[in-house]
Amino acid sequence: MTLPFGLTPGRAIPGAIALGMAAYHFYVVIVGVPSVFYFRGTHLLFALVLIFLWFPTFTEKGKLLGRALDFALLALAVASIGYLFVNHDYVLDRFAYVDELRPEDMVLGVALIAVTLEATRRVIGLALPVTALAFLAYAVLVARIDPGQIVDQMYLTTEGLFGIPINVSATYMVLFILFGAFVERSGTGKLFRDFSLALAGASAGGPAKVACVTSAMFGTISGSSTANVMTTGTFTIPMMMKLGYRPAFAGAVEAVASTGGQIMPPIMGAAAFVMAEFMAVSYLTVVSIAIVPALLYFVAVFLAVHFEAKRVGLKGLPKPDLPRMGAVLKERGHQFLPMVVIVGVLLAGFSPPYAALWGLISVIPTALLRRTTRREITYLTVIEALITGARNALSVAGACASAGIVIGVISLTGLGIEFTQFVVSGFSEDTLVLALILTALAGILLGMGLPTTPAYIVQVALLVPALRKLGIPLEAAHLFVFYFAILSVITPPVAISLYAANGLSGAGLWESGLAAIKLAATGYIIPFMFVFGPSLLLIGTWTEILSTLATALIGVGCLASSLHGYLIRRSMAWERVLLFAAALILIKPGWESDLGGLALLAATLMSQRWIGARASA
Repeated sequence: MTLPFGLTPGRAIPGAIALGMAAYHFYVVIVGVPSVFYFRGTHLLFALVLIFLWFPTFTEKGKLLGRALDFALLALAVASIGYLFVNHDYVLDRFAYVDELRPEDMVLGVALIAVTLEATRRVIGLALPVTALAFLAYAVLVARIDPGQIVDQMYLTTEGLFGIPINVSATYMVLFILFGAFVERSGTGKLFRDFSLALAGASAGGPAKVACVTSAMFGTISGSSTANVMTTGTFTIPMMMKLGYRPAFAGAVEAVASTGGQIMPPIMGAAAFVMAEFMAVSYLTVVSIAIVPALLYFVAVFLAVHFEAKRVGLKGLPKPDLPRMGAVLKERGHQFLPMVVIVGVLLAGFSPPYAALWGLISVIPTALLRRTTRREITYLTVIEALITGARNALSVAGACASAGIVIGVISLTGLGIEFTQFVVSGFSEDTLVLALILTALAGILLGMGLPTTPAYIVQVALLVPALRKLGIPLEAAHLFVFYFAILSVITPPVAISLYAANGLSGAGLWESGLAAIKLAATGYIIPFMFVFGPSLLLIGTWTEILSTLATALIGVGCLASSLHGYLIRRSMAWERVLLFAAALILIKPGWESDLGGLALLAATLMSQRWIGARASA
């Protein structure tokens, strides 16, 4: 049986609920946010219901039993959140941790925690649910917190399941995910691909540079490095391998570039809004502090693939086979307009959700402006985009709810304070580098196997207070942990974006992992750079900012050249050592270190030119 819009009966119900979820969030943006528990609870309820409908647990042998379990979990989700709606005044009027829990509070609270963890497992895997269970076990077994107090915190306050993470998901992220779905359905991906090919396809190692540009453009919208790999990598990885790049290197380029998309303004995969919420600053403030580090990251990756291509002897794609920039902009350039709309609405002083709504509304009319893109829009496009966007939002909602459990435990047990005391007592301003290295390692470990958003949220609660106690500025502390939350997805052994890339390239984990670490080496160093040089976050005078940016760009270029063994020609071992030393020295702000780093670079350039001239004579 076929229903309207090509839906089968099995897809009609979740499809209709997904449309209802999208409509509800549009309504909230236009009319206003209702009471906290109504708003966040409705968002979580939509997500849980759709997860159990779209991600069933049945097997071929136990299909009937599996569906019965799915509907039982769905019923528990409805009952536990519906209870909060029905008893809304009771929940608001009671004194948390003082008033004794009712039996139904305890039963439904435990049920919602269990249901949320199971739903999260279905959409993003075991890592985050296991992490949340470990924190809950710590609260009960180590911190000796009464189980009733834990349930109170998680279920009946806004410090657990209904805390800041789920609020960010409901307020910001779902709308930008819907926007990304509309952009993808409107054919804008072809614009990104052709624009990148026209820009960099003909240069040395062109396909790898195309991967950098395409992934940066797509990644700032999608917010998921793994989804980015699977979307753009299907095109870029085979193209790189066809040109002559090793499979491991091709997969690593795509994974590293896709990961960097999440730090690239203007949208930063909606992570900017999470950071703005925690820092209590505007979205534009977050964009301003993120733009220079993002520039350094992609300049470094771009130079790395260039040096690798020159070292191996790879050329670009034939110019006749590439689209022309003028033709690309003429045919599809108007599809940049929705992103311009978002930035324009934000600059006009409106809220990020309102900007996302207007950006989303503008996608279809923009695509209809020209015949070349109009044919990709049908009456099904809007329906499919809404359903796809709602489905893509499920992993974020589940992850944010589970991350709320972790943050609730950290708040309830004082674990964050203990970690801060450990770092502060063990280190001082004289050993700040060691403290930062410890924090970076903790960030990578905490983020392994997690999507960026929940990884960042967990680290904000645990690591940022320690950095602040060491005297690091608020902006630098948040961006520091955000970078390592992102880099955890390409750091072996649990490198989920690399797994996705390897599925397309056929490379092994450790070979591609080593290539990814070399490509993203600047990403591991940039956070240290802006901690010691806040002018990279646009903090300070313009003279300081421009001079620091100039030397930082030279420094990341030296690092890429050192790691990939090429500058003007193939580098000898001692030249690579000089370049690496120059990069490290240029990282530290100050004219003395800058002069030292530039002197080492000059010595290397003279060596390369002199020895190169003698070799060719």
